[in-house]
Amino acid sequence: MFSGRTIGVVVPAFNEERFLPRTLATIPDFVDRVVVVDDGSRDRTACRVLEAADPRIVLVRHPRNRGVGSAIVSGYRRLLEEGTDILVVMAGDGQMDPADLPGLLAPLVEGAADHTKGNRLFHPDTPRVMPAWRLAGNLALSLLTRVTAGYPHLVDSQCGYTATRRETLARVDLPGVYPRYGFPNDLLAHLHTAGARVADVEVRPVYDGQDTGLRPAGAMVALSWVLVRSLALRIVREHAGCAS
Repeated sequence: MFSGRTIGVVVPAFNEERFLPRTLATIPDFVDRVVVVDDGSRDRTACRVLEAADPRIVLVRHPRNRGVGSAIVSGYRRLLEEGTDILVVMAGDGQMDPADLPGLLAPLVEGAADHTKGNRLFHPDTPRVMPAWRLAGNLALSLLTRVTAGYPHLVDSQCGYTATRRETLARVDLPGVYPRYGFPNDLLAHLHTAGARVADVEVRPVYDGQDTGLRPAGAMVALSWVLVRSLALRIVREHAGCAS
């Protein structure tokens, strides 16, 4: 527990047998439950989970790959069923520093925010460790997501290191959030519709040989479509809400 709240961590994982053991081994002791969602991996990801000697860890398996967003939603559902107070997302590849987790949780337990997300772009290590193309792409996508999601103060929209209050997620149409790459951007738009207060929290960028599998041109094309979709659906949802 953290400040009297139960904490659950969702770890979406697709072909992460290399990095997953280290990720699981470094999750802080105050975390009550860890739900690893194997999203149709073709390697030994599931075996690595079953080998972990940690009773907090449970495995959820997708028989086929459904996308990182879908994996996160499956983890959310498991934690919501257990009544977890705060739900966190940490990637299986070790790119999220567990030492930053208390900073993400603090605004939630203090009542200052309903959802917090990591912001790597203001960290002093970022210009040195983040590839230049990723830094430029993140800045551009962050500017666009400010418009589509309705949160003009947010930066680093592509950072998936997040924490959310249970009551807030209960107001979100989780099945309607985009299920693949672009999930964090679309989730922000859904959070806006739900009236959630969202805060940025500085986190450390971690790059240690991980490969996202994405390429600059493909990522920009994919995200551009998701962002247009996200804005259009947010306008429809919020207009319908006002009309009712």
